[in-house]
Amino acid sequence: MRGDSVTAMSGLDPGSDPLDFTGRTVIVTGGTKGIGRVIAETFLAHGADVVVCARHEAERPITSAGRSAVFVAADVRDPDQVAGVVGAAVEATGRIDVLVNNAGGAPPADSATASPRFNEKVIALNLLAPLSFSQAVKPVMDSQPDGGVIINIASVSGQRANPMGAAYGAAKAGLINLTATLAHEWGPKIRVVAPVVGMIITDDAKLFYGDEDGIAAVGRTLAMRRMGETDEVADVVIFCASPLARWVTGCTVPVHGGGENPAYLQASTGEVVT
Repeated sequence: MRGDSVTAMSGLDPGSDPLDFTGRTVIVTGGTKGIGRVIAETFLAHGADVVVCARHEAERPITSAGRSAVFVAADVRDPDQVAGVVGAAVEATGRIDVLVNNAGGAPPADSATASPRFNEKVIALNLLAPLSFSQAVKPVMDSQPDGGVIINIASVSGQRANPMGAAYGAAKAGLINLTATLAHEWGPKIRVVAPVVGMIITDDAKLFYGDEDGIAAVGRTLAMRRMGETDEVADVVIFCASPLARWVTGCTVPVHGGGENPAYLQASTGEVVT
């Protein structure tokens, strides 16, 4: 992220802070709530100029360390609106250093009865939109001496069976493949990394896990014995975008609290391993 060329990233200046994003521009899609909002706030706290996009503006400004993110209204499934976000970021700061493809998600849906339109919308949001956004920022990152970083927020649902979420799981699996593919096509100028996020406590957690007791019970199935917090995802994203991860590309980074207990252990004992 620093230096006059990609080759200059082979080492770090001992006197510099690798997590200082001052003078760097970061776009966070779906950055008005949940994990995306915390990612945007974390980049602001580390000095970055942050542009967030979503269909609707946040109810309260996205701020940290006395600085605010710029909001651009956009449906990331629309390539023309994506181009508008990229144009606004370049107009405001003259550069784009990090793209965080965070916008995504889907409500539970029975795989046998989910409509074709529902499936198309889920795949468009979780797979096609990150591809379109990545294509849109590529020329800008290519024009910069130190390139850029694309962070695709993936999910454990893309690496295991995902009952009641066939289209979502398939889209996230595709996003993981996209990450590796773009890293090989666009590297070394552009790094592409996919944090694979597990079960996180957000405003929507109760939709999937029930009340607080349900959330605690689900957490006990993980190696860390609790569900994750949004800032724990944001910390990994900052690392992946920083020079500390300068040789990390085309891969997944697990952010799932160690993952779930093997089902055979529960089946054989009748109890969740704790």
